[in-house]
Amino acid sequence: MSHKSLLTALNVILACTALSSTGCVGVSGSNLGLMSIPIPISPYFQDKKEDEFWIHERYDTVPILGPLSAGGPSVALDPPSDDEVLRAMQRARPIEGGLPYLHEKQWNNMRIVKEKIADYVDPPRFIPTIGPAQLHHAHYKCTIYFTEITNVGWPIPHQLKNEDAIEVIYIDHNHFHMVGNVDAGLNTNY
Repeated sequence: MSHKSLLTALNVILACTALSSTGCVGVSGSNLGLMSIPIPISPYFQDKKEDEFWIHERYDTVPILGPLSAGGPSVALDPPSDDEVLRAMQRARPIEGGLPYLHEKQWNNMRIVKEKIADYVDPPRFIPTIGPAQLHHAHYKCTIYFTEITNVGWPIPHQLKNEDAIEVIYIDHNHFHMVGNVDAGLNTNY
């Protein structure tokens, strides 16, 4: 047997051994064909989906609260959290996606100042999926003071440092207040 055919036979045996030793091929049970072989997915897409779910769960829903009492305070809910402000800033000025060792950005020494600029309640109206309700608006101006460091690695490695970086983000918090007799089941007081 020639050296070339011996090498080919060893390669075929090695390939068959490698295919039979994987955990997904040759397993008894339901056969999915090519769908049974796992396809690697970048962690970027998983992280993106987790962030979308987090934002939807925490910040994209509008809560429905009980009715406002007559003569009582009609102040808004809590101001935006630091996480909400940073995620809104991330959407306005993305920092992710830099090239490691070539172009990277960092935000350091962050200080967030939140100011309420408006807080008002709309008159009652009928909302199709809720019933009679009032929409309560709260508008916040969030000023973020931070140090932005940009590391550039090519063609000449250098670092850019902006110690007086400022970003202003406006965040609206809206929620509903029920109107009428909410304990009776159906609201008949329009």
